[in-house]
Amino acid sequence: MLLNMNQLLEVAKENHFAVGAFNISDSNLFRTVVEAAEENDSPAIIAVHPTELEYSKDEFFQYVVERVKNSPVPFVVHMDHGDSLASILRAIHCGFSSVMIDGSLLPFEENIKVTKEVVDVCHKIGVSVEGELGTIGSTGTSVEGGVTEVIYTDPADAKRFVEETGIDTLAVAIGTAHGIYPKGIKPKLRMDVLESIKEVVDIPLVLHGGSANPDEEIAQAVKIGIQKVNISSDYKYAYYKKCREILANTEWWDPNVINPECIEAAKEVIKFKMNVFNSIGKAKLYREAATPAWRAEFN
Repeated sequence: MLLNMNQLLEVAKENHFAVGAFNISDSNLFRTVVEAAEENDSPAIIAVHPTELEYSKDEFFQYVVERVKNSPVPFVVHMDHGDSLASILRAIHCGFSSVMIDGSLLPFEENIKVTKEVVDVCHKIGVSVEGELGTIGSTGTSVEGGVTEVIYTDPADAKRFVEETGIDTLAVAIGTAHGIYPKGIKPKLRMDVLESIKEVVDIPLVLHGGSANPDEEIAQAVKIGIQKVNISSDYKYAYYKKCREILANTEWWDPNVINPECIEAAKEVIKFKMNVFNSIGKAKLYREAATPAWRAEFN
């Protein structure tokens, strides 16, 4: 079942859970996310960074879109950190149902302008738009980048940003970073900032850089009002850790021999995260709520 982000997160918001967005860049990672979602009857978001789209190529996403359309579990195919209108249009051409335009490093007024331009285009064709305000940190271990010093999202700016752009979801900066944190670094999320934003913004909120953060903090953020949590490094780390173990101890070279154990190791991480997000078993809510017109919009 392919939905846009509005359809997916409306149900999550009403039922007080979050949906994981898992970045993929090949068929094995895609299979890992889809199988984990179906085995746990959990909604999920297939997230794709522009560099991941460039690596995988447009044709691959014809398969991705068809596969999730035919699943009993709800999915969104989402452009993560779109960096221009051109990258957004490429994603739409590939069948993505949701996009993010990341203007967080631009001056505030320019971020509003660029984000609104994307919203005006995407809303005409039923594609949801995520914007970002504030900055996500960088651990130096992720292709998604980030900044050395986090700039927390200002609640008053968030209110104006949402009103003037018309975005569907807002990525907020409350202290997370992309990648796996180096040894000795313990992240701490600013729940007070999140609570203040939640008081003045009614649309679903997004947490980027969700990997390697304390699970109890992520669970608390979901209770406060985060509806989407981005996870990439955590499950990929598990996948390639298992891959390294196999290659270090065998002379195997066939993907169909090496990859299954890697997929299973990564699925365990995704299942754990879904439990933290309280999304396991929630796919049934979409099957119960879906009208024929609602389901046909993207399918």
